[in-house]
Amino acid sequence: MKRAIPVVVLSIAGLVPVWRYEPSLGTTTTEASTPASTPSSSSGTSSGTVVKGTLVNTEKGPVQVQVTFDGDKITAVKMLQQPNHPQTTAAVPQLVSETLEAQSADIDTVSGATITSGAYKESLQAAIDANGEASATSPSPTQSPTSETVTGSTVNTEKGPVQVQVTLEGDKITAVKMLQQPNHPQTTAAVPQLVSQTLEKQSADIDTVSGATITSDGYKESLQAALDAKAA
Repeated sequence: MKRAIPVVVLSIAGLVPVWRYEPSLGTTTTEASTPASTPSSSSGTSSGTVVKGTLVNTEKGPVQVQVTFDGDKITAVKMLQQPNHPQTTAAVPQLVSETLEAQSADIDTVSGATITSGAYKESLQAAIDANGEASATSPSPTQSPTSETVTGSTVNTEKGPVQVQVTLEGDKITAVKMLQQPNHPQTTAAVPQLVSQTLEKQSADIDTVSGATITSDGYKESLQAALDAKAA
């Protein structure tokens, strides 16, 4: 019996590590993402001018769109608020697709989502109107080329010197002024015709005015020199 006691003691001692390292049955915690209060849908590119439409309250819930414009072109539409309803969720992609195709709020109502469709179009139209007003009050710096005035060479003729001055916007001739011309009735009568032809043809390749051949040739030579100077 005395030998049995150590064996029992050792057996109990050997079980202690097993008890101490028994697996824990604790719980695992994961973080759940909070769903958005309203789903959103968008389509198209995101670069450009972004304009929010008005918030339209409906019996199904609020509706508001955000529109991205490239100038007057609608490039993307995003729903900021919409009713949390399956029919609305299904309807929004159709409404956005029609908007990008029609480039306006003149689109069809989606069957089964009449209320959302009406509010969508109202908010969309408000965004389009706001973008139009902003474009009208903020002209683009590249809207029109910078005007440039170029003086042609002085051409001495037997009737007197001829010299023109040309105003251009880009490559377009917008005005021609005679700096020097012969003091002669036929020249005086010919100059308006020469200028009119120049503005029409946008070059020095114009007809000679009958009765003012010398002045016409001097005018065309000075005009061409001005155009060449601009091109250079």
